Amino acid sequence: MPEIAERRAVIAGVGLSAVGRRLGRSGLDLTVDAALAALADAGLRPCDIDGLTTYPGMSNAAPGMSPIGCAEIREALGLGVNFYASSAEGAGQLSAVMIAIMAVATGQARHVLCFRTLTESSSQTPGRRASVLGTGGGRIDVRWQFLLPFNAVSAANWTAMFAQAYMHRFGATREMLAHVAMNQRDNAALNPAAVLRQKMTLDDYMGARMISTPLCLLDCDIPVDGSAVVIISAVDAAGDLRRRPLRIEAIGGAHHGRDSWDQRADITTMAAHDAARALWRRTDLKPADVDVACLYDGFSIYALMWLEAFGFAPHGEAARYVADGRTALRGELPLNPNGGQLSAGRLHGFGHLAEACLQLWGEAGARQVMGAEVAAVGVGGGPFGGAMLLTR
Repeated sequence: MPEIAERRAVIAGVGLSAVGRRLGRSGLDLTVDAALAALADAGLRPCDIDGLTTYPGMSNAAPGMSPIGCAEIREALGLGVNFYASSAEGAGQLSAVMIAIMAVATGQARHVLCFRTLTESSSQTPGRRASVLGTGGGRIDVRWQFLLPFNAVSAANWTAMFAQAYMHRFGATREMLAHVAMNQRDNAALNPAAVLRQKMTLDDYMGARMISTPLCLLDCDIPVDGSAVVIISAVDAAGDLRRRPLRIEAIGGAHHGRDSWDQRADITTMAAHDAARALWRRTDLKPADVDVACLYDGFSIYALMWLEAFGFAPHGEAARYVADGRTALRGELPLNPNGGQLSAGRLHGFGHLAEACLQLWGEAGARQVMGAEVAAVGVGGGPFGGAMLLTR
């Protein structure tokens, strides 16, 4: 196998701010907290950081969706950088991390601080809601113009099509889907930072308000305020770090289907399948080698589709795979030990990456997967997807 460029980069540290509902703090405040935590985690100082990336960059289109960009955090921390970039498109939310990896691999920077910050919860009021479509200040174009006329105004509507198709084709049921949310709530009970920690029963799930059939409220992730930071460093800088960094074994961000939520040839798959397929071509490791999976769960059906994309379950069998308990914390492939976005809160996949790192460092407390050495991270839904494989 030829040299894999991403192996020139490592993960040096991660940091999380407070994460919760209606914290009433600015995006800058939260990001500085997470950045300082990540620097301390890595044993670095602000003056060591010479690269900066974020997803998707500062935007006022949707309340709280992206309240801060590279410029604000660079000024706040007094950073002088050789490389910086925002990424609004590409391999899902992980595109910013992949850009950081490539910057390090090509020698543009030695230590890149990569962040994702949201204040969605504080930004939402009865008369003002966050939306990926924005707030109506400009013309609705690109893919949205083909969805809004049919009252498909939310990712819940678009994703419900995937879930309906998946259930119809493979015989999955809402009771099976419930196990994704229930399993992650069990994990969240062991995570003191999770937003929702109370026990969820099957009756709770089946009785929850329907949002877009077949997805109910408990199938949807939780908008929060919070920030997550990961520091990507050059592999030959490991001697400068506080502890042994994590190896980036492989990344994948391929997308070969339509750039659309509803026009993929098979909507029981997503761009996740392209990304994971590309990842496995860049490593000798196999799905059976993975000890813990941190997979995007903006909606519960995404977790199933990511399990299949990575090859952990055959196509059409992930619902039964989860319902049989195989993704429980002490099962054969623990899924989202921190509670995922369904219970710990939506940090757009950066929370999944942070959790994978904590698991491999053995610092996840009561939810620790014993002996975890290989972690899979999959982030994004619909036409967006980025995959990573990390090793200890």
